[in-house]
Amino acid sequence: MSSRSGSRREHETSDRSTGHSASPAVPESSEIEAGGLIFYHMDLYGSKERFDIFPEELSGQGERSLGDTRRESALSSEKFQHSQEAGYDLEKEVAELAKMYGLDEDREKELELLGGHPEMVESRRPFAHTEKERSQGSVYNASKSSSSVKDQSRSTKQWGLHGEASQDEDESKARAKDDAESPIRSGEGLSSSGISDEWNSQAVSEEEESGNVFCSTCKIPIRAFDKLFGEHKDHEVTKLPNAMESEKEEIHKNMCKLEEQIAQMENFASHLEEIFITVEENFGRQEENFEVHYNNAVQVLAQKYEEQLEALGEEKRQKLEALYGQLVSCGELLDTCKELTDTTQELYLENDKANFMKAAITMVDRLEEFLKKEVDLELSTVPDFEERVIDFSEVEQLMNSINIIPAPCAPVINPQAPNVATGTSLRVCWSLFSDDTVECYQLCYKTVNSERHSDEQPEHTLKVKETYCTITNLLPNTQYEFWVSALNASGISPPSERAVYVTAPSPPTIKSKKIQSCENAALVCWESGDINPVDSYTVELSKLADEENSDTITESIVGIPNCEVLIHLQPTQSYHICVRALNLGGSSERSDPVLIHTTGTYFCLNEDTAHPLLAILDDGFTIACDELENPECDLPVYDNSFTRCIGILGSLIPFPGKHYWEVEVEEDTEYRIGVAFENTPRHGYLGANNSSWCMRHIITPSRHKYEFLHSGMTPDIRITLPPRRIGILLDYENCRLSFFNADIAQHLYTFNSHFQHYVHPCFALETPGILRILTGTAVPPWTALP
Repeated sequence: MSSRSGSRREHETSDRSTGHSASPAVPESSEIEAGGLIFYHMDLYGSKERFDIFPEELSGQGERSLGDTRRESALSSEKFQHSQEAGYDLEKEVAELAKMYGLDEDREKELELLGGHPEMVESRRPFAHTEKERSQGSVYNASKSSSSVKDQSRSTKQWGLHGEASQDEDESKARAKDDAESPIRSGEGLSSSGISDEWNSQAVSEEEESGNVFCSTCKIPIRAFDKLFGEHKDHEVTKLPNAMESEKEEIHKNMCKLEEQIAQMENFASHLEEIFITVEENFGRQEENFEVHYNNAVQVLAQKYEEQLEALGEEKRQKLEALYGQLVSCGELLDTCKELTDTTQELYLENDKANFMKAAITMVDRLEEFLKKEVDLELSTVPDFEERVIDFSEVEQLMNSINIIPAPCAPVINPQAPNVATGTSLRVCWSLFSDDTVECYQLCYKTVNSERHSDEQPEHTLKVKETYCTITNLLPNTQYEFWVSALNASGISPPSERAVYVTAPSPPTIKSKKIQSCENAALVCWESGDINPVDSYTVELSKLADEENSDTITESIVGIPNCEVLIHLQPTQSYHICVRALNLGGSSERSDPVLIHTTGTYFCLNEDTAHPLLAILDDGFTIACDELENPECDLPVYDNSFTRCIGILGSLIPFPGKHYWEVEVEEDTEYRIGVAFENTPRHGYLGANNSSWCMRHIITPSRHKYEFLHSGMTPDIRITLPPRRIGILLDYENCRLSFFNADIAQHLYTFNSHFQHYVHPCFALETPGILRILTGTAVPPWTALP
């Protein structure tokens, strides 16, 4: 479908309206119509000449004069003739315009819609070309037809002004002309009718087609022609598939956001359900708490009531007892008075004077004695009771304690997280899985010691506000037991379960004197700085290109279970090596670094193997024997030391390959130097058994004698120039042990023996003197043997 069909329909409608508003145009031949088309460049669309192109504007100017119309027609004819004279190529121009505006793509779409029948497309093509020609060159046809119609109308009006005489002649001429034009008009009417029907069918099919671009401004699909010439000319458009993909992505993003919002709402709904349950649980706890406090308050009130009632009854009893006692005493006095009165009256009636006098004296004494007694006529107690006031302070305290805040539940202490402790500090965390109000926490801890009973360890208590605490000033690599309680105004919670935390270890100490190395490996030993065992060790290497980047870790070896490790290194390099100890708590600080060079073989002397008469000087690589006593003396010896030979072993050389070291000797010193197995006999001499190989120097009255001993046997070799610096080359791969005079690069002797185990360098003195061992020397090139 053409992308400019909408504009073509407007032009065609304008052309048809122009044709209907005037008399039918004089038909032109097909050759003239085909050759009379004039195509204008699109630059004229916004210029003044555009009024000469679009016929709808011509039709809107119906009031213009006939002279203007004739001038435009003449101008169009001149342009058409000029284009023919200049050799104008119509087919080339049409092809360029079709390619410029995508009309060739419209043809492909028509082929696709019509099922691949080109003949159907070609049957539609003349009409399409007619539309294009009419829309692009309608000035010529419209001007010509309009000019013809207007000329005919004007002639008719002029003929109406003549007399009756000329009217009949004119009518006959017009009738003859009409008869001549009627076949042509009928043919033109049929052709116009056919074009109109085909136009209507194509317009319907074009309207049914959907847009192929999308207007981003209006948010609707449009046709490409509407972007070029329609109302969407200045709008931003994009391809419809791209717009569809963009909308799909936007919908997908919105769907993802909607899913996230749904998940959030579901989580919120679940949280609301949990809150509902929590409210019910809290209500139950508060109700139980209120009931407990109420029962306590009622119990206290009942106890106060009983106490006060008991005290009041006791006071009543005391009053009644006092009154009763006073009443009894008063009754006794009344009885005594009555008895005295009766006796006195009887005495008065006594007539016998002697008897009267006897009785009167006794009676007077009794009366005097009775009257001498004081009679207490005061009440012993008052009838009123003391006003008693009940002490409600305890009850008020209980009533004040009836609130909505219960004592919190027990917290849950978290297990120790790995690698968060230091050697002197621990970070302890816990959680409270309830909505209880907590003012602070009480953290308690103590040391875990298997040697002492747990109850004997002192406890430490801290109060913190948060659910974590960092405890400092602790011992390295030590276990501590922690438990925590929560507190608020209502009381303290039960303690949590106890958790054991452990601090990080102390930094190890590298045994620098026991480090061994060669050109491609090193054996590093250290000792732990803690009493308690650790989980593993980590060795960190720093390659020293210069002194500035000495702290850059280039390699780490982790998970070392023991206190030594064999490290593979690069030749002719220098390394700083540090060791860390690790346990569950974390890693220790770095140990003090040691410097290792891989320029040659380094080893140290094993003091445990030294004979008691042999001394190791401060540099650690010089041995001396000041005086030669009986080698089998009673000096204290170690289990692993030599007892007969005044010798010493160097540390084991556990690295394959070649190893070179040198020994500086004095010319008048007798010595033995070489290598030996670990199990070489300590009570024998070096070279006298099958587990040692050595070079021996002894001085005879006639000469310096050199022997190369193994199993007590030596070849007959004479050395004329006594060496002062002897080089020893141990070659594990080629099973060789060679000796050289390093001063003159002279090969002395080579043992060819298969070393079943790694060997130790060995040294011995047979006369007082010193031997100086030189290690870390690169293998000289002159040591290569054929």
